[in-house]
Amino acid sequence: MAVTILLLLGALLTSAGAVFRFASYYGDHMVLQQMPARAVVWGYGDVGARVTVTLLQGMDTISKTAVSVHGDVGVWKVLLDPVEYGGPYHLVAQQTYKQEITSIHLDDVLFGDVWVCGGQSNMEMTVSQIFNASQELARAAHFPYVRLFSASLESSDTELLDLAGVDLEWSVPTAENLGHGDFTYFSAVCWIYGRYLARKLKYPIGLVESVWGGTPVEAWSSKTALSKCGLSETPKERIQTDESYEFMEGEAGPCQYSVLWNAMIHPLLNMTIKGAVWYQGEQNTGLNTNLYNCTFPALIQDWRRSFHEGSLGQTDPTFPFGFVQLSTYLKSQPDDNYPVIRWHQTADYGYVPNPKMPNTFMAVAMDLGDETSPYGSVHPRDKLTVAQRLYLGARAVAYGDSRVHFQGPFPDKIDIYYDQSYMNITYNQELLVTAACDHIFEVLCSPGDGVYGESRYFWVSAPAAAPSSRVITVLFKGCSHIAAVRYAWSDWPCDYKQCPIYSARGRLPAPLFIKYFQ
Repeated sequence: MAVTILLLLGALLTSAGAVFRFASYYGDHMVLQQMPARAVVWGYGDVGARVTVTLLQGMDTISKTAVSVHGDVGVWKVLLDPVEYGGPYHLVAQQTYKQEITSIHLDDVLFGDVWVCGGQSNMEMTVSQIFNASQELARAAHFPYVRLFSASLESSDTELLDLAGVDLEWSVPTAENLGHGDFTYFSAVCWIYGRYLARKLKYPIGLVESVWGGTPVEAWSSKTALSKCGLSETPKERIQTDESYEFMEGEAGPCQYSVLWNAMIHPLLNMTIKGAVWYQGEQNTGLNTNLYNCTFPALIQDWRRSFHEGSLGQTDPTFPFGFVQLSTYLKSQPDDNYPVIRWHQTADYGYVPNPKMPNTFMAVAMDLGDETSPYGSVHPRDKLTVAQRLYLGARAVAYGDSRVHFQGPFPDKIDIYYDQSYMNITYNQELLVTAACDHIFEVLCSPGDGVYGESRYFWVSAPAAAPSSRVITVLFKGCSHIAAVRYAWSDWPCDYKQCPIYSARGRLPAPLFIKYFQ
């Protein structure tokens, strides 16, 4: 019966012409991007009709623009005048078609910064799944100017103009929509990141969640982005994942190339945004792992270009992009691909921003392992620390606050002293050494007298100590030649918040690194 009613309704709408409406992600309580950018508003109407869009605050007209409806499906699209942060505003769209006037409107519209949150299940985890969930849910009422939106899980073989579904229409945060269920709306990392920004900036923040657990970066990438890395079509063989990982993810999400870009990102491109934050990579420990240093930077570049073009030039073509470097998975049987992905997440620099990944920021999470997580160890529950570290990066990179310390220590230079069998690693900032460094440094060691390439080399643990506030001394007795050194190069390098090296300022963990020598 319900299907019959829907078919009849569809026939009536078709015979009556196009339905005059906003696109799927516009609604009451939404946030539009503030000045200096101009917000895009678009929707559907009758081809050839005239649409006038008016932004009102009380009785005052803030912006008024008229356009024609065009294209095969009847689309209208306007740029509002630049609007300073604040609100609420009233948005009215009025269509004039064959002397018939139709109006639609949105209430409680705010202007501020709009952030897109993407990735897989660690971004998908809701507030009800994290540590101190009850306290976090209680905070919802204190941030009415943070607004939430979540796209439905949809995939498509072709690029969609609009979202096929919406899980959470634009909403004021509540304990119910922040703790809706497991791996549904709304993202804990996205929410906490947004409320930190709102508290500091003191203006509205719009959060747009578009995530799906168990999905690789290739599914979120356009064909254009993938072609830059030599990828054209999804491998026919099934993607292999560890059974426990697949179980804890639920069934793995779509892994075919571009299907989530088509259905869950491409429809958002008309939106004017401030930036994006991303938590993904676990699925790529089993798919195209050694290409992630290409596919991830390519995704960032392509999203930037596409959002810029889709918003008629209003989204910054180099908009800030933050991401979470992978946490841990297996402590007893480690997955060696986890450190590889962490390294590739930085385009093999070990830190961001860098020349291949400008205007990016990173939250290191390898010290946040959670072996007893009821959602599987691949899903650590400390999302508060993750969001805090992302927020610091946003303050420094996206908002240009040079006073904010947002990076852990990273080596500036390495001096090797073969006569005494040690090397000095000088870091770029003051260190806080919190634990013994006996096993976290490794050297690629040759016990023979040959040169690199002629002798056998093995990775061996190298004890280390801190003789000064910026220097770590690594010993390599028994090695005639050292080909490389690396730090924290394992799936689970340390216990919870107990990696040995942090920044003295802000206690941010040193990220892993690997350095090869000539």
